[in-house]
Amino acid sequence: MLHSIISTKSGITEPRQLAGKRLACPEYQMTAPVWIRGILSDDYGVKVSEAEHFNGGIEQPGRDEKIKIALPPSIRLSNVGPDKTIAKMLADGELDALLAARPPSTLYSRPDDVKRLFPNYAEVEREYYRRTKIFPIMHTVVIRRDVYEGNRWIAQSLLKAFVEAQRKSYRDLAESHAFKTMLPWLPSHVEELKREMGEDWWPYGFVPNRHTLDTFLRYHHEQGLSPRRLKPEELFAPESLESSLI
Repeated sequence: MLHSIISTKSGITEPRQLAGKRLACPEYQMTAPVWIRGILSDDYGVKVSEAEHFNGGIEQPGRDEKIKIALPPSIRLSNVGPDKTIAKMLADGELDALLAARPPSTLYSRPDDVKRLFPNYAEVEREYYRRTKIFPIMHTVVIRRDVYEGNRWIAQSLLKAFVEAQRKSYRDLAESHAFKTMLPWLPSHVEELKREMGEDWWPYGFVPNRHTLDTFLRYHHEQGLSPRRLKPEELFAPESLESSLI
């Protein structure tokens, strides 16, 4: 789930109005904001260069980019400062919107001042998936290079292990006599996921995710984070690009 949260003081009532506004995120290079900015650009015409970007801590002050980045002049990025938090600035109207993987506390503590850009976010996300077949990827697994170079089999074996663990998780979610999570309508939720996204609704491996990865890399380049448009195949160990039967 990706969160687009707005300040009611911003006057924003629809996504296109984010152009020219002050958009905040914990870190500009974080995966979730990259996805949100890319989707806003593709679906609503809000180009990354049309907004003013801010980074900083959502709930605690003093956060900055963990890795130094060099953006092109067309992209404006500033830090909110060492003593301010995005949550409060959003509620006070000092920022117009937050793009992040989690909502700010002020969405609940100050509901008159902070709202969701998409109140019907689940419906919007379902429509996006039906149309694009993209389930935004948030994390990857890395192997230390010296370990990989000394044991080239390890990439494929690690992939097999994760796929097998996922199969067990899918099987656990299908158990109805003792739920694996504290969701009272878990079977209904699982059935809905299968209808919307298929039996393997959270696919592992390179091939089923290539389109999603390629879209993310396009966003990454458009937002000034990579100097050239990378290909998905460049990111992974060759041994992990094809799945093997277990």
